[in-house]
Amino acid sequence: MTKVWTRRMWLKAAALTAASGMVAWGQTARPGIVDTHTHFYDPTRPEGVPWPSPDDKFLYRPVLPAEYRQMTKPHGVVGTVVVEASPRPGDNQWVLDLAAKDPFVLGLVGNLAPGSNEFAEHFPKLIAQPKFLGIRVNSGPLGGGLDKPEFMADIKKLMEAGRELDVNGRPDLLPLVAKLATKLPDLRIVINHLANVRIEGPTLDAMWVQDLKTAARHPNVFLKVSALVEGASQGNREAPTDPAYYKPVLDAAFEAFGNKRVIYGSNWPVSARFGSYAVVQQIVQAYVDEQGPEIADRFFFHNAKSAYRWPAV
Repeated sequence: MTKVWTRRMWLKAAALTAASGMVAWGQTARPGIVDTHTHFYDPTRPEGVPWPSPDDKFLYRPVLPAEYRQMTKPHGVVGTVVVEASPRPGDNQWVLDLAAKDPFVLGLVGNLAPGSNEFAEHFPKLIAQPKFLGIRVNSGPLGGGLDKPEFMADIKKLMEAGRELDVNGRPDLLPLVAKLATKLPDLRIVINHLANVRIEGPTLDAMWVQDLKTAARHPNVFLKVSALVEGASQGNREAPTDPAYYKPVLDAAFEAFGNKRVIYGSNWPVSARFGSYAVVQQIVQAYVDEQGPEIADRFFFHNAKSAYRWPAV
């Protein structure tokens, strides 16, 4: 019978082996957790930041790897993939410079617009750096670019360089993902935030479920289970903390993509507006713990490695 690990058991094991970068489960050492969706930035830089806005008193402060590492190591996190929200091409290098100094930062999903002059200028410099893992595009540019040769040519360059593409948007993003995966079947695509579906306990968006399955038919498409508390929040209030509230949407995600193409991301520090990091992790930890340690390892580490292929550190 497979032993089901409780969160308390898991945290105790993590504390015993955190220094080694591994988590001990039973008699064997297992990989720790990789969080594939964080944002780092510093508004005190001379050039400032385009995001977040100074009006956002919650987010507008320096958010850097040291704070994140101290907060998450007790929870078994051994590394993170940063997703760049700034549209300024030079800010990609700022994060890569952080990553070069800190092995905890496994890599960067950059922000660079395919089909633009900035892409042509900066992409060759970025792919020369192993921790540049790919780029993210939103659904608007993706939908407008699928039939534009210059946009698709740059996405193909990304694919040929062995990098991935994160995609972000609401549920109507999913048919665009399926269309792109048909055009470029060798491109690794990671859907962010469960396509930002509204999470309402047992009530599921039927079209989201259908489109999720359509996108999942393409074997190089991955689904990032992130922004859960954002999707479940009401306005700016804290989201529900009971893992059972999220089970229907997680069931749909795993049913569509199986257990080898779903990956974990927190969306910190944005997620902290709606729930603590411990709560964000507990929601998914409770779900995968019920499926046993092999599935938990895939969700928290191996699937992310398959999607992002960060370099050895």
